[in-house]
Amino acid sequence: MDKKGYFGEFGGQFVPETLMSALEELERAYGKFSRDKKCRAELARHLHEFAGRPTPLYFAERLTKKAGGAKIYLKREDLTHTGAHKINNAVGQVLLARFMGKSRIIAETGAGQHGVATATVAAKFGLECVVYMGEVDMERQKPNVLRMKLLGAEVVPVSSGSKTLKDAINEALRDWITNINTTHYLLGSVLGPYPYPQMIRNFQKVIGEEARRDILKREKRPPDYLVACVGGGSNAIGLFYPFLKDKKVQMIGVEAGGLGIASGKHAARFAGGRVGILHGTKSFVLQDKFGQIKETHSVSAGLDYPSVGPEHSFLREIGRAEYVSVTDKQALEAFSLLCETEGIIPALESSHAVAYGYALAKRLPKNKIVVINLSGRGDKDLETVTRAQSL
Repeated sequence: MDKKGYFGEFGGQFVPETLMSALEELERAYGKFSRDKKCRAELARHLHEFAGRPTPLYFAERLTKKAGGAKIYLKREDLTHTGAHKINNAVGQVLLARFMGKSRIIAETGAGQHGVATATVAAKFGLECVVYMGEVDMERQKPNVLRMKLLGAEVVPVSSGSKTLKDAINEALRDWITNINTTHYLLGSVLGPYPYPQMIRNFQKVIGEEARRDILKREKRPPDYLVACVGGGSNAIGLFYPFLKDKKVQMIGVEAGGLGIASGKHAARFAGGRVGILHGTKSFVLQDKFGQIKETHSVSAGLDYPSVGPEHSFLREIGRAEYVSVTDKQALEAFSLLCETEGIIPALESSHAVAYGYALAKRLPKNKIVVINLSGRGDKDLETVTRAQSL
């Protein structure tokens, strides 16, 4: 990435002039925060004592046996406090907000896991918290809405547009413009204007650092494949980034194929999108010929977003990572498969990665190693899965 916040041609700061001062303040503060030994030590302490890091790298023995091919390891982000990788970024950004003297936190959420993580950390540090969430997502993620409210957050329903994640981000940005002096916008993925994509990746790279250390200890070599689901892409870039210099490690991001690419009802930006600008950054976007944002679909609320983090677009363009898609049906099958073989209930987002990783392992010889990022647990998705399986 260059100094202007670009990954190749992707990234940048495409925002109203009213937000530039806030972004410049954030960039300066993050630079000081990330260089400060006391701040780094405090972050590491809270990730360990509060978030529950490090998370295990788990050999999925029965899933591997059923696949009959490569060894399958799961990076168990579902075991963190609040049940997903989102807590890593929430802890980091709330500490940064305190460092900046901000007393109010706002956030957006789709699947609700980022909202829950934000509300959790805001409660721990006694900060006011407002979370914007689309009405469609609120309906399909009721348990997480309840959790956020119990944690003291105000959950604001968003009724505009598709009533999903992109619309929640729109409302959060409007709030931030109005309340810049007191408020920090705790963006949940590697999206948005610089410095968010770089900063959030750095808060999430602990996933890959731990996975790399553990696989070298267990297998005495790096894995052959890394597999992670990609909505905005923070769990995936968190896993991928520490392995970028391991040239033989192949990286695969799994998008939401929905009802199939041909149906048009999906959220696969690389399969059905083109380069554009959304929420302050240049990346691949699902849009029509007039540049209007297309409606998206996924059984998983966290993957139901029309753009993708700019660093993922760059990794794809230079051929360092591959991006594929998995349908709702395949994800639901993988959800049940992991429950029945390993006693682990995965998030529907993570189930997309499990579906592709399992199919990949079946095709590979037994001396190969596949690491799948299990980005979250599936408690929040039980109602959605039950409805889908009854159809």
